[in-house]
Amino acid sequence: MSNNMPTLHLICGKIAAGKSTLANKLASEPSTLLISEDDWLSRLYPDEISTIDDYMRCSKRLRQVMGSHVGSLLGEGVSVVMDFPANTVSIREWMKGISDEAGVRHELHFIDVPNELCKARLKKRNEAGNHEFSASEDDFDLITSYFMPPTPNEGLNVSMHTTNRIK
Repeated sequence: MSNNMPTLHLICGKIAAGKSTLANKLASEPSTLLISEDDWLSRLYPDEISTIDDYMRCSKRLRQVMGSHVGSLLGEGVSVVMDFPANTVSIREWMKGISDEAGVRHELHFIDVPNELCKARLKKRNEAGNHEFSASEDDFDLITSYFMPPTPNEGLNVSMHTTNRIK
């Protein structure tokens, strides 16, 4: 496929790894739209997400409608950056299925940074208070326990991103 074909960009990384920062950068390309899970969840379910179970329930509901929406955008020639955490095999399968069904290319951006750096960024982000959701260090540890880095047998086009700097 040529470079001007639409692409579905997926982002994998732990909390505060820099997923949203990268998503915004990718979405600055021409004919590219950003869809942020945090933005949608905070607007659709204000004051309803205070636990991991709340997040899982609301995120599942959002994914039920978002797949066909994203597929339609891709079908119209618009590249889409999904700022959703592609952190488990099942979520990545769902996302890859969107690109496969639309007949477009996908690219998984894997942000691989150490836990200590993520925790330092999370602390800074929580102190700033400018993110839709805050997470404690305990939340980070719990959520990270479910994190699964991508493997070659998933059939994904992977771009690696690493950093050791706090932003």
